[in-house]
Amino acid sequence: MAGKPKRRAEGAPVGRRAMLGTLGAGAAGLAAAPYLQRGWEKFLASASQMDVTGLTGLLPNPGGFRYYSVVGSVPHKDATDYELRVDGLVDRPKTYTLGDLRAMPQTRIVHDVLCTDGWRVDRTPFAGVRLADVLDAAGVRSSGAAVRFTCFDGAYTESLTLAQARRPDVLVALKMQDKPITHAHGGPVRLYVAPMFFYKSAKWLSGISVTDKVVPGYWEERGYAVDGWLDGEDRHGDAA
Repeated sequence: MAGKPKRRAEGAPVGRRAMLGTLGAGAAGLAAAPYLQRGWEKFLASASQMDVTGLTGLLPNPGGFRYYSVVGSVPHKDATDYELRVDGLVDRPKTYTLGDLRAMPQTRIVHDVLCTDGWRVDRTPFAGVRLADVLDAAGVRSSGAAVRFTCFDGAYTESLTLAQARRPDVLVALKMQDKPITHAHGGPVRLYVAPMFFYKSAKWLSGISVTDKVVPGYWEERGYAVDGWLDGEDRHGDAA
């Protein structure tokens, strides 16, 4: 019919091409997202190792851990030279090798990890020896009331009351995310205190000493809470 505008035959294909292109870009973005996130996490981990200010902890991180040390350099330890000394107010002081700890009964805990810097990693598995088992093997004396932890970085320390240390969700940890704990994350052995902020989980663990009172740790001496409980945790219960 004369005067009736002609329909553009190419209109529909152009629309479909645009739609398919948009969908393709979205799918590519979704596919690339895990790689981009892992790349960002690796960048943060690398940058934080050189950051003496701790400011990298303020950068957004959707799901990864941060590296932080209170000293400039930490020696590497492995199965050939790692030792964990248990002493203080105990009847049977002992030095454990990495092999000794691996041979002991292992416990796996899955719990959220939260840092005072604001980042968190949800549902993180840790595995290792219950600290309570280590203390029982040492034979805590009646005068023992707390546990002090030292680290082979030569500077970091932490403490728990004896009751806190005996909780089943406190580990001498050998694995994180079902893999051996790397040096950057405090390996080969670190403390893991599931119901408390992550600063209580001392990295590069080298000493466990039973004391007659709580000795404030590195960050407690700088204003952090001695009891770093996470919100909602059962502070008197036996299980995480």
